[in-house]
Order: sequence, then C-alpha cells, then structure tokens
Amino acid sequence: MITIGWREWVSLPELSIPLIKAKIDTGARTSALHAFKLEYLTVNNQQKIKFLIHPFQYKHKKQKIIECTADLKEMRHVTDSGGHTEERPVIETLFKIGDHSWSIEITLTCRDDMRFKMLLGRTAMHHKLLVNPQSSYLLGKKHIK
Repeated sequence: MITIGWREWVSLPELSIPLIKAKIDTGARTSALHAFKLEYLTVNNQQKIKFLIHPFQYKHKKQKIIECTADLKEMRHVTDSGGHTEERPVIETLFKIGDHSWSIEITLTCRDDMRFKMLLGRTAMHHKLLVNPQSSYLLGKKHIK
C-alpha cells in the first residue's frame, strides 16, 4: 500500500495533463475531473468525448487550458455531496501518482467553483492507497515524471 496525504499532485498522461492537484475523497465513490465545453463525437464507430480543462486551482486572467479527448465509457447518474443528482460522462484513463500508475474511471463535471479540479474517489484507491488525513503531498510534486 502506498501512503498518501489528503491532497496530492497527480497526472493523467493519456489526457496530456502532466500535473493536477487532487483532493483525496474517501467519501466519494467515483473520481471526478473538472471539464467544460464537452463535445460528443463518434470516431470509427467509437463514442468519444472532447473537453477542455483548467488544471490549476485558482483562476488567472491567462489561465492554462488543456484540450482532452477520451473514449466515452458510459453516462452515469452521480449524486454529489449536496444531494444533487447529475448525469455525467464517464471515461477511463491512466492515473499516475508518484512512481505508480493504473487505470481509473473518472466522471466529468464542471468544478469551476470548487477548490480542487480533481477528486480521487475510493474506487480508484481500492487496495492501492492508504490515506493519512493529517498529511499533504507525501509523494511530492517532484515524483511525477
């Protein structure tokens, strides 16, 4: 088991996101990623989704935007912490934390008003990660390559 803090630097290399700060959320079943301007496509009979993301926490006038494209796995109803249900697209992509990586499911939703642009849910952590809620960035930014 890899011990991590309640927030960590991670990357999503298949989405060309080299670095994003994630809140580790043991109360959430699925992981969530901030996404906007979603566009649904069909390429070679495969459903895909194209979207934009602001990978950094705080809004700047010239905030970085990354364009991502992924296979659309499914649409899923997700209930947020406020009890609101929303239908969200689900993708599966490579997740990297420190020197470790594996494939995880992520729902896409607008997190503009949220402090963290990514939440890592418990399904993605199962049998791999142990969370120390008193610590942050135990794997550090420098370990993402």
